[in-house]
Amino acid sequence: MSNTVYIIVLVLLVAGSAFFSATEMAFSSVNMTKLKLMANDGNKKAKLVCDLLDEYDKLLSTILIGNNIVNIAMSSIATVMFVKMLGDGGATISTVVVTVVVLIFGEISPKSIAKDYPEKITMGAATAIHALIVILTPVNFLFTQWKKLLSKMFHLESDTKMSREELMLLVDEVEEGGSIDEEEGDLLRNAIDFTEQEAEDILTHRVDLEAVPLEATKAQIAEHFAESRFSRILVYKESIDNIVGVIHQKDFYVGHGITEKSIEEIITPVIFVMRHEKISSLLRQLQKANTHMAVVLDEYGGTYGIITMEDILEELVGEIWDEHDEVVDSFHKISDSVYRVDGNVDLHEVCDFFHVKTDSEMTSFSGWIMELMDHIPAVGESVEYMGLKIVVTAIESHRVVEAEITCEAAPEAEEGK
Repeated sequence: MSNTVYIIVLVLLVAGSAFFSATEMAFSSVNMTKLKLMANDGNKKAKLVCDLLDEYDKLLSTILIGNNIVNIAMSSIATVMFVKMLGDGGATISTVVVTVVVLIFGEISPKSIAKDYPEKITMGAATAIHALIVILTPVNFLFTQWKKLLSKMFHLESDTKMSREELMLLVDEVEEGGSIDEEEGDLLRNAIDFTEQEAEDILTHRVDLEAVPLEATKAQIAEHFAESRFSRILVYKESIDNIVGVIHQKDFYVGHGITEKSIEEIITPVIFVMRHEKISSLLRQLQKANTHMAVVLDEYGGTYGIITMEDILEELVGEIWDEHDEVVDSFHKISDSVYRVDGNVDLHEVCDFFHVKTDSEMTSFSGWIMELMDHIPAVGESVEYMGLKIVVTAIESHRVVEAEITCEAAPEAEEGK
């Protein structure tokens, strides 16, 4: 066999190595969502690629077998050619030349290109790969059984489910890629977190409830509506731990005056849930009961707080303001390093804003301060935590209403780094 024939065969084998390397990279990095959309639009090549990926073990075995065959053949033929040309020293030179050629033209270059154009390459190679899978069916069957045996021997289990963290990372990547904007990204992240949230995470605590006793007069109820500006007021019997229902403003006021019906007649029942109830489940319960409010109970059956339909929806779409809501600035900037923080703000928001971490199980900033101080603080008391100096500035009903936080570096400056 002449050297020209050897060279032609080697070039074809290098091309084969490049083909298998490129398809391996392309099939492992292809965007399945994009392919499925193309397949749904009638693209037959995309449909074939999706079918091949559904049998990924067979696909990978076929590509690796093909790649090894061409690489071994290339090495053998090159050795024969170089030994024929250069004698015994040709084997060493053959090894060096084949290694460099395969590395550059059979591995690095095709894989680099395939990573940038995975959809085009997978659809272009799909027919050939499918034919090879059919040809190598007996070999693939043996490898499949071998894999099952190894899985049983080492107790290996395949976990194809995507975790919450992986979903969050996927949303971040899509947002950074420009496919969705920041608001859409926030909505998706809220939706992912939604199923994990519990009633106690978003409720209005019992100390902040507006409620009247069952024996309250209409004048007292009207005064509560005027002062609170809420559209619904809770009604309890004997104590706040025995809530009997809720009075809606539209039922209390008829026309230009107060209804002539008795208080008992206009009370609307509420549903009761435990504080660890998932808000996704609670939303369905509110819809089924055709009500907008649920009373959250503690483990002793007492009132822990309330949660409304609006509270749940805000976890998905963000803060919902109406004309009666008082806009509260949870983080009021006093100077570059000093902020006045509302005691009711969620602890996670405080940690995110000031870039600190905590293992505390407290949900509110107020509760966290008392946990750090290990007692109910007085105005002026302070505590330090991870570079933050927290000074209590307002106390009401044995809880921190407001505090000032002095930080070593302004949060905005850290975000801009």
